[in-house]
Amino acid sequence: MNITRRSVLAGMAGLATTSAGAQTPWPSRPIRLYVSFPPGGSSDLVARLLGQFMSERLGQQFIVDNRPGGGGSIAALALQREAADGHALMLSNLAPFSIAPTQMKAVPYDTMRDFTHVSYIGGVHLVLVASPRTGITSLQDLIARAKREPGKLNYGSSGQGSWSHVVGEFFKAKAGVDIVHVPYRGSAQMRQDFLAGTLELYFDSLPQNLPSIRAGEGRALGVSSAERLALAPDIATFREQGQDIVVENWLGVSAPAGLPAAIAERIDQAVKAAIALPQVQAQFAQWGVVHRAMSPQAFSEYVARELAAWRPMIIEAGAQES
Repeated sequence: MNITRRSVLAGMAGLATTSAGAQTPWPSRPIRLYVSFPPGGSSDLVARLLGQFMSERLGQQFIVDNRPGGGGSIAALALQREAADGHALMLSNLAPFSIAPTQMKAVPYDTMRDFTHVSYIGGVHLVLVASPRTGITSLQDLIARAKREPGKLNYGSSGQGSWSHVVGEFFKAKAGVDIVHVPYRGSAQMRQDFLAGTLELYFDSLPQNLPSIRAGEGRALGVSSAERLALAPDIATFREQGQDIVVENWLGVSAPAGLPAAIAERIDQAVKAAIALPQVQAQFAQWGVVHRAMSPQAFSEYVARELAAWRPMIIEAGAQES
């Protein structure tokens, strides 16, 4: 057998071609992006905005698949059952991965074991709003009034076991006050009752309530950020008023467990590139989505910390399923 340098190089080139050809390029088809809330909500809007620009970068369409219900667990379970090939992702958030595992009796997945948490997007904060009819002008004023008149005031949340309910009950326990919880199915009806005068207080996401706060329809008593927000610098945090409540409804991108590291890196790069665009930053500012730089490993560690941090709040709030 006559082995020459040319034949060796030709063989190596053929092997390289075969190896490259054996690898399936990613993405090779449209990417499904699960969202655990109905169309039109903040998570849905963020998913569609980022999906548009990530599609342009990656060359494949992002299909938003809304799977609301079950405290976000329906969408998470759908993602868990997908192949870990990067063609199914989720606009992950607080509800299914931080709250549901403690709140629900039997969640059919493990937040850390069954998913790869790839990229942090940002967080939205909670605000406590009081009706001008109450005459309450500050958090200290509310606490004093509630202690004088236990059980007389009421507050609304977007649902039993929602983050606004958990924070509301946690606030009551820490402040030592008795305020009656009124759960709603979402925020729309809650705000209608508030404006009609049948609801005195409510906890809800800050951005969607800023217009009515600015219009004087409600008074903001506190926001759940660690520091005052650029979006609303005049609203004091709970922490600076003596109540150590710092929470956010975080948003990220997650995938099934076992996602190849190379694909995870490309997804994270695409997310970061989309967030860096001026039009996305402008929209985030309008929606109150606060972004900070975070590596995939740091995001995964953050999700684990959030899961641990919400557990005692949920238990103290009595928001677990019986």
